[in-house]
Amino acid sequence: MSHSLIAGYTLVILDTLLWRFGFPENENARLAIRLSTFALLTFVLFNAGLSPVAQAPDVPSSAQHVTEQVLEIIWWLNGARLLSLTLDAVLLPKRWRKQRLFQDVFGAVVFLTAVVAALAFVLDLPIRGVVATSGALAIVLGLAIQSTLSDVFAGIVINTTEPYQIGDWIAIDGDEGKVLEMNWRATHLLTAQGNVVIVPNALAAKTIILNQSRPPSSYAVSVLLEISPEERPRIVLAALDNALAATRFILQTPAAYAQVKKTGVNSIQYEVMVYVDDIERKRPVSNDLYDLCHRHLAAAGIDLHPLGVTGSPPNSIDSRERLLRNVDLFTALEDNEIKQLAERLTRRELDRGQALMTPDTVPNTLSIVDSGVLSVTADDTSGHVEVARLGPGDAVGEAGLLAGLSTTVQITALTRCAAYQLQKDDLTPILQNNPEVAKRMCRMLSRQDATLGERTSGVQQIPTSEHSMFQWLLDQMRKLHSLT
Repeated sequence: MSHSLIAGYTLVILDTLLWRFGFPENENARLAIRLSTFALLTFVLFNAGLSPVAQAPDVPSSAQHVTEQVLEIIWWLNGARLLSLTLDAVLLPKRWRKQRLFQDVFGAVVFLTAVVAALAFVLDLPIRGVVATSGALAIVLGLAIQSTLSDVFAGIVINTTEPYQIGDWIAIDGDEGKVLEMNWRATHLLTAQGNVVIVPNALAAKTIILNQSRPPSSYAVSVLLEISPEERPRIVLAALDNALAATRFILQTPAAYAQVKKTGVNSIQYEVMVYVDDIERKRPVSNDLYDLCHRHLAAAGIDLHPLGVTGSPPNSIDSRERLLRNVDLFTALEDNEIKQLAERLTRRELDRGQALMTPDTVPNTLSIVDSGVLSVTADDTSGHVEVARLGPGDAVGEAGLLAGLSTTVQITALTRCAAYQLQKDDLTPILQNNPEVAKRMCRMLSRQDATLGERTSGVQQIPTSEHSMFQWLLDQMRKLHSLT
């Protein structure tokens, strides 16, 4: 074997190693090196008297003749591959390069052309016979793979019109997920359950496609509620507006809204719509919104019962007793003790912007929200931030009522609000008569409020462990309520 052939095969092996191991990592730099290697291979071939567009010259050794032909065929195949890579890098837009369809189809056309050229020039086969044979074979293959061809052409249409791109969150024929890959046959979707759904391009081209990523950074969360037509829409919409005001992590633009969707004989359908900036927030915001709508509708006195079924008779339990039973702190109390406290509750009305609680004060009352929305804000390293929102059934001031701890947060009404308040002196007789109730309350508060030391401050440093916090709270309670 001549030195030229040895040099040629050495360059082929070098190019294969560059492609196999991906060196260097930069794609453009690797392509430039491979093109330089191909140019050297071309120089070696012509320097050895070989031409890829002609048969290898006859030599006494048949093995050398075959070796020369193989090297010329490799030149054609390698050139086809480098040509497709170069045109992809130069001509195709960057977003198309992430989608393999055009690369695969264009590469297949270039590669097929190179094979036909190699057969015609290097092996000197009749080009017309090769084309005729390949045409007949193409007809047979086309009849055999009609569905696959449908996917290919549908994929071309999808990639040209771009109804979605890689990274979009879409729904195709009932299958919803994030677009992972778009190739010549199908679109790959990653569902919320972590599964990969493969949707054929032909199916995607024929069905309705819902792209939830357009417009960008705005994802709608819709909640539909069926309410009895006996309930006045103005009251229902006011309660739903309060639920919207209590919802966190939603966009201000587009604005959230509640509206009457449609009316029927047995119900009126209401739609509540909010928008979030991250699709991952859709599920938690939707669940939270359903809960808030239920709470604010109940606070507005709207009877929630199965449609078509007569509503239950009015509950004999006083609304104030029902509020107290919703407070975890009072689950240890007996019915007569709950009733005794309910009689001592006082109602307080708050206008929008009015403060219910201010920082560095010791609240001597427990406030239970009856209606409306309140905002809880605190100061941290980033400034004045909102940490929570309160709605019907939420209670604040437990630590002050039991242990006399001051608070570091400010609670302000976002809407018109009403809250029932229980004074410290109203709770003292129950704690004095039932020491076990006092212990259960302290234990529950120590478990419930794991961040008690971060949100409240006292004259002493609050312990961190649950047991020591319980004992510390119990000591504070004994001092505050004069317990033995």
